[in-house]
Amino acid sequence: MYAVIKTGGKQYKVSEGDLLKIEKIEGVVGDTIELGEVLMVGGAEVKIGTPLLTGAKVTARIVEQDKDKKVLVFHSKRRKGTRKLYGHRQPITRLKITGIEA
Repeated sequence: MYAVIKTGGKQYKVSEGDLLKIEKIEGVVGDTIELGEVLMVGGAEVKIGTPLLTGAKVTARIVEQDKDKKVLVFHSKRRKGTRKLYGHRQPITRLKITGIEA
């Protein structure tokens, strides 16, 4: 069984036991959370929401609160000698999917 969920402005296809890297959500390592924005549940019978499925939820456990790899942003203006280099590390949460309920 799999599900398509929406979190952090992105959509993810998940199955039970998957490890997932999403944008940071509040919680402590070891907490169990419910992701209620389920767009679709598939398997033997496919259910598609319009846009969300009512009563469907995906449960997950927080494995890690961390920062993603550094993204470098470089700005320059030609012929002016102006250069700037910025770095950014996006906070992320790693989840382990523990259950899918349709």
